[in-house]
Amino acid sequence: MSRVCSVCGKGRVSGNNVSHSHKKTKRSFNANVHKVTTEVDGKISHEYICTRCLRTAKKQEND
Repeated sequence: MSRVCSVCGKGRVSGNNVSHSHKKTKRSFNANVHKVTTEVDGKISHEYICTRCLRTAKKQEND
């Protein structure tokens, strides 16, 4: 199971480490995802959701 947000699809992206001498080596940036228990159509499921989507869902929940 890959660590990708089930709401927006945000996942791992690649980039470079840049040293002081400006030498570049490949690295990856992982998405800030958390495993959350959600209820979809009356069924409880455990999904990875990024923190941005969690904040948005919490904001809509309070309205």
